Amino acid sequence: MEVVTKGREFEYTSTLHLVNSIDLSCNHLSGKIPDGIPRLVGLGTLNLSMNHLTGKITEKIGDLQNLETLDLSRNQLCGEIPPTISSLTFLSHLNLSHNNLSGKIPLSTQIQTIIDCDASSSIYSGNSGLCGWPLPNNCSGTNISPPAYDDGKVDGDHQNEEWMDMLWFYIGGVMGFIVGFWAVWGTLIFKKSWRIAYFRFLSYYIE
Repeated sequence: MEVVTKGREFEYTSTLHLVNSIDLSCNHLSGKIPDGIPRLVGLGTLNLSMNHLTGKITEKIGDLQNLETLDLSRNQLCGEIPPTISSLTFLSHLNLSHNNLSGKIPLSTQIQTIIDCDASSSIYSGNSGLCGWPLPNNCSGTNISPPAYDDGKVDGDHQNEEWMDMLWFYIGGVMGFIVGFWAVWGTLIFKKSWRIAYFRFLSYYIE
């Protein structure tokens, strides 16, 4: 069986029983998304794109904690994107484009990671009522930049990395000094014959 997931097509043969996905795309389906979908807690892929689905995206979408791919594009879904979508920590592919969605786009580290990987706002395109980053207009109608916490997180991680590098540099320097010191002077202290030979060597060159 050929399965489309994360925007790619895979062919499964002997491991088909391990596939935990629902792909009902391009089937002229209509009506609302079934209320029972969020109870499929083991679901990894849900693709209902290119149908005629209406209504809102259920608030319980966040119950699908194992979901990695969610594609609801090219339907007639309306209303706001439920904030619970931000709790899908395994989500790596999202497409809500070309619907009638409206309101503010939820923000979370996971959603931001998906946007950064796609390097575009195409996952929300075709929804004239949506506002907020990464779209060019925020909910007050003015242009906005990516959320400040993103840059702060990157700068903070960079500073932490530099601090750790400096810490290990000093630790390495101190350890090297200690090992070098005792390798030389420790040997002279505990080996009398070496100590005598060393001082004779110094006396020879001083004279």
